Amino acid sequence: VQLQASGGGSVEFGGSLTVSCRASGIRFSDGTMNWYRQAPGNQRELVASMSVAGRPRYEDSVKGRFTVSRDDAMNLVYLQMNSLKPEDTAVYFCNLVTWNRSDWGQGTLVTVSS
Repeated sequence: VQLQASGGGSVEFGGSLTVSCRASGIRFSDGTMNWYRQAPGNQRELVASMSVAGRPRYEDSVKGRFTVSRDDAMNLVYLQMNSLKPEDTAVYFCNLVTWNRSDWGQGTLVTVSS
């Protein structure tokens, strides 16, 4: 099983960026998919999730700005991030939790400049 996140980069305040996560050896539709982020000096925090049924949930600070989606045909998940703020700067990780395992991607860095 392997998860690989990509799409990070640098963007200015108010800009948009979409990060994605590809899975091999497992299907995102088999579990709960989570996007976490970790800023320098901070703990890793959950920002968005999608259930097996495709129901999204968001942490309060990103509601209305971030959208999580899943492409079951391509076995990809996306985190579309709009109206980005400097406090969104972090390494973003994808995580898939099934009934018997939890797998992580390697993280992709998002930097938002003011």
